[in-house]
Amino acid sequence: MNILTKFSIGQYVDGNRSWLRIIDSRLKIIAVLIFLITPIWAGTLWRLSLVICLLLITFVSLIPSRVWWRSLVFLLGLSLLIGFLSLIASSDIQSLDSPLRDPNELNLILKSHEKWNILEIPSMKIGFITFGPYNLSKKSFELGIKTSTLIFTVIHSVNLMLLTTLQEDIVWALSWFMIPLRKVGLPVDKWLFQLLLALRFIPLVQEELQNIIRSVSVRSINLRNLGFKKSFNILLTMVERLFLNIFLRIDQGADSLLSKKNISIKTQRYRAFDKKNSLTFILNSLSICFIFIAIFLRKQYGAL
Repeated sequence: MNILTKFSIGQYVDGNRSWLRIIDSRLKIIAVLIFLITPIWAGTLWRLSLVICLLLITFVSLIPSRVWWRSLVFLLGLSLLIGFLSLIASSDIQSLDSPLRDPNELNLILKSHEKWNILEIPSMKIGFITFGPYNLSKKSFELGIKTSTLIFTVIHSVNLMLLTTLQEDIVWALSWFMIPLRKVGLPVDKWLFQLLLALRFIPLVQEELQNIIRSVSVRSINLRNLGFKKSFNILLTMVERLFLNIFLRIDQGADSLLSKKNISIKTQRYRAFDKKNSLTFILNSLSICFIFIAIFLRKQYGAL
């Protein structure tokens, strides 16, 4: 299996006709920051709304389905699994049937009919095995939803931007936002050059992972016959070899950079000068409207 083509996570896909590719990279960075920052101290409704919005953008973005459907299914499964584990790990809490009262506000009366748990399974004994009791509280249910939605929004929003934006264009957009820091005297160009190298290093990491998986599959190792301990040792050896190969690539890249006498790290030359037309103006205007509407809705309905 070719990971570089099957799971194009964090890689720019050239030649796609997606309208996301036309939007200004500065607006895309602001939109991604909305998906990254607004879930903080937000309620369940807002987090679910962000997930639905990301799915809608993915389906109507005109990106070829072969590019994103595998990574989307994998990410959905991972998010649901982590959310389920968070729900299970934090749900076995004793129920609080008595109402809570603030000692500083004696006139405050809480509703006594509200229950802390939304699901209560009594103790059951099947043969010599006893199951339960198990309590699913409201807080644990909200924690599971918040955990799964946060993982999905953080990874998928960034992945959509990387799929439809050149790495050089992202670096130039960040340099535009960091103009005040450059005037202060901070080495912004060096920082952004390091970021560009990190973005270009993502396919190399995926390639090394693919090579290790292929090397193990070619040897036809039967993990059942090896047992748990030896299988775990093989897994650790694979991880060790992965990091060794990655560090070797880093060393080779550093040697190639040091061999050059002059390295131009001016981020201004990374800007992609696209031809402006009416479609670009319309999409950028709609993106600005989306940003303001998202900020307004977060303020009105996104609180806890």
